[in-house]
Amino acid sequence: MSSREPTPLPLSVTLSVAPISDAAHLAFVRAQRSVNFAQTPAWGRVKTEWRSESLGWFGGGRLVGAGLVLHRPVPGLSRFTLAYLPWGPDIAWSGEVGAWLDPLAAYLRAGGAFAIRLCPPVRTHMWGAAQVKDGVADPGARRLTELSDGQVDPVGAGVSRRLRADGWLPQNPEDGFGAGQPQFTYEVPLAGRSEDDVLKAMNQQWRRNIKKAAKAGVEVTVGGASGLAAFHELYLHTAARDGFTPRPLAYFETMFAELSAEDPGRIALYLARHEGVLVAATVLVRVGGHSWYVYGASSTARREVRGSHACQWAMIRDSLAAGCDVYDMRGITPTLDAVDPQVGLVRFKVGTGGRAVRYVGEWDLPLRTLVYRAFALYMRHGR
Repeated sequence: MSSREPTPLPLSVTLSVAPISDAAHLAFVRAQRSVNFAQTPAWGRVKTEWRSESLGWFGGGRLVGAGLVLHRPVPGLSRFTLAYLPWGPDIAWSGEVGAWLDPLAAYLRAGGAFAIRLCPPVRTHMWGAAQVKDGVADPGARRLTELSDGQVDPVGAGVSRRLRADGWLPQNPEDGFGAGQPQFTYEVPLAGRSEDDVLKAMNQQWRRNIKKAAKAGVEVTVGGASGLAAFHELYLHTAARDGFTPRPLAYFETMFAELSAEDPGRIALYLARHEGVLVAATVLVRVGGHSWYVYGASSTARREVRGSHACQWAMIRDSLAAGCDVYDMRGITPTLDAVDPQVGLVRFKVGTGGRAVRYVGEWDLPLRTLVYRAFALYMRHGR
């Protein structure tokens, strides 16, 4: 059982689902080793385009699970909503899954949901850095899932079987990236390790780049919302260069305001400057024993001073100092194909010496079949 999940209950306990206050939800989050930041009450206030509610699972007269639900209406049918739980809910996934999800479905259907989409925070497979590196070098390997020596998590495998048997539909695209959460991520384990341990596990290029940034005089400062304008300018530059659609400055301002209000140590901005010029910037989020690298930006000029590596190392060191178990670099694609443009991201993250992780992924449970079909058609062709 993952140390991140609530304790399983005896089978004799009947669970019920009901709304809970933000305060009760936050107290539950703080009682866990960690939950995903997308399952904190504050995240519902960040996602302003959705209506949010916190739900609790009650068993034996006490709160034993919690989840943040984001509701999005169907275009033209506003009385029906898609009920989305990103990286949640926070329940005992190693227990009897149906006992937890059946009362959730009943509650949400009664409230007008036409479908539930959830993303269990449960791993199914892990591959070490050496395995991934060898896979990229092997011309016969194309995907992580083709590697025979990955570590299988029986809990994750059981959750996938149970969801499928109960009528849930997998929503995971071939490349691991969809409209929602990535199924494949890359993370650096920190529990029981020192800075030297982590640094020694990195490949030679990463260690060299960290030293190069220090030798070049790159300075990393850590702060909050006051640096967001500078970050966003560099972020827009990065988006134009790398071809992705950027978020507006207001989104980041809301994120920092809401997450910081919930917990002053929840979110931080890292700014790397060389001779006073901003060359890289990153955003770190932490909940309990888990930290996430959530956004990054870098200048095309002065790339040789390795500001991005300086930011990464600063975030890793601060995560260690905070007692985190994991530094999460978030999404990758499962590609190992040397000619795939996405393999560069895999190579970059593998250099940390961490591990690639496959999660159960996103699953849908249709509650109103006709509305769900109409929504699926809209998502494919109408949006």
